[in-house]
Amino acid sequence: MQKELKLALDILRKGGTILYPSDTIWGMGCDASSSEAVEKIYRIKGREKEKSMLILVSDEFMAERYVTELPDIAFELFALAEKALTLVIPGAKNLAPNIPAPDGSIGMRIPDDPFCQALLRQFRRPIVSSSANFSGRPSPKDYYDIDSALKEQVDHVVNWRQDDTRLHRASSVIKLGLGGEIKILRK
Repeated sequence: MQKELKLALDILRKGGTILYPSDTIWGMGCDASSSEAVEKIYRIKGREKEKSMLILVSDEFMAERYVTELPDIAFELFALAEKALTLVIPGAKNLAPNIPAPDGSIGMRIPDDPFCQALLRQFRRPIVSSSANFSGRPSPKDYYDIDSALKEQVDHVVNWRQDDTRLHRASSVIKLGLGGEIKILRK
């Protein structure tokens, strides 16, 4: 894993793009603070700019640095979640301006995956996590389900858990408001 971490970190630090396994589905990522890197993801995926992408953070403390205020309920939800959970939180900051949603919110998730956690802790910044598929196509069930044309367009494909064919699902998504509002977007 250390060799793959080093390769992925080198690519991210140079503004490149990676395909990587997570605790949910395979993701396509880059440095979430680099407009140019985020633009590469949009271009590769053929994704509309109005559709925001989520970010991965190592923990609640990293999450706090990327929103104006992390609602208290977010700490509880992250701690109590029994499966992968993305929280959509208003007031994105310190991120590439082309990554938050038009309303200024950002989706963030704390992955329960050793590779992702090590990558985030060593990179010390959030990374984009967009499903490893072309826009409008189904999310991949596993590495072998990723379109080979997509694999060719990223700067690095992480060689970690490529043989893992266990069924992984996208995260649940909950939108939080600063006034305590909670809206379930995906179960």
